[in-house]
Amino acid sequence: MEMIQHNYVTVRGLKHHVAEIGTGPAVVFLHGFPEIWYSWRNQMVAVANAGFRAIAPDFRGYGLTEIPAEPEKTTFKDLVDDLLDLFDSYQLPKVFLVGKDFGARVVYHFTLLHQDRVSGVVTMGLPFLPIGPDATLDSRPKGFYVMRWREPARAEADFGRFDIKTVVKKIYILFTESELQVAKEDQEVLDLVDESAPLPPWFSEEDLDNYAKLYENSGFRTALQIPYRGWLEYDGVENPRVDVPSLLIMGEKDYAMHLPGVGDFIKSGMVKKYVPDLEITFVPEGNHFIQEQLPDKVLVHYAGYYHLFAQASAIRAVGNRVCSGIVAMSFLSVSRAITVAGTFSIFGAISAISVLFVYAIVPETKGKSLEQIGQMFEDGYYLQSGEVQL
Repeated sequence: MEMIQHNYVTVRGLKHHVAEIGTGPAVVFLHGFPEIWYSWRNQMVAVANAGFRAIAPDFRGYGLTEIPAEPEKTTFKDLVDDLLDLFDSYQLPKVFLVGKDFGARVVYHFTLLHQDRVSGVVTMGLPFLPIGPDATLDSRPKGFYVMRWREPARAEADFGRFDIKTVVKKIYILFTESELQVAKEDQEVLDLVDESAPLPPWFSEEDLDNYAKLYENSGFRTALQIPYRGWLEYDGVENPRVDVPSLLIMGEKDYAMHLPGVGDFIKSGMVKKYVPDLEITFVPEGNHFIQEQLPDKVLVHYAGYYHLFAQASAIRAVGNRVCSGIVAMSFLSVSRAITVAGTFSIFGAISAISVLFVYAIVPETKGKSLEQIGQMFEDGYYLQSGEVQL
């Protein structure tokens, strides 16, 4: 954590806070609500240790990024345009995007408009959801937090009864539930959580303090506009189709699976109409904050899906001996002929336990079993970048 650097870049007239660590191909992490760049702290360090440049900006009006003059006019398109300018400022011709919650919508919105700038996509908490000009939220319970917080001044009055730290705590506890939490007509959303309720075991007081400090800086004006009051914004893309390799990770205990139309949309495979090159994985114990709750499992699931066509460290632990080389990684769908070229540790640890598979086509591995490929590495074999055929 202490190695993560904090920089500021002026993008479209606003000073944006950007957390980053590592060098190499860029993996960009986009937060949801009530999260901030900090929600990706575990993944950032691990990805950097594996030879990548991890970048996590705070969206406009969130965390340490400047608040726009009129937060209530913020749109999802603003966030997309901010990202494009940020990538240009950083001279990043192509990035790998990771998004959670409404950050997933930004990931997909950006990809629809700028597919040539995206190598691959991982999302959590929400799938791609087509939002047309006639979209509504009428099927959701009126006491559901999304519906309540869309109402002008309703959330402000609800939040205003508590200090910011208590607001963040209540929202974290509320969103950790596996079922939809619906307020009664005479009840406010934050009243669904008792003030004495304990924090989730994976969320420390230090974590809460860090979030509280960040929201004390930004407040909630922009956060209530995006995602809640701007959710039905039409992205203007007819017949949307995400044509980059994509991975969706959903916790089976994520309340979002119970949102009208969401769970069935994922499980039936209908989402693949819009994201055809999509792999879907479910984590049995995962909740809505899966990247903070189960960081190692999230890393395991998306490590093999980096579609960077770039060089990255390949590490194989063999007793006290480490054989390393360079491997150009490509996401290859299971329908294609693939060969496991090697293994690497996304955690950067020299431990066989944390070794994961990277897929690539390498002449020396064709026709060999996984055991034979593993033996190649144990015998000291390493990859040269020119050996990888994509």
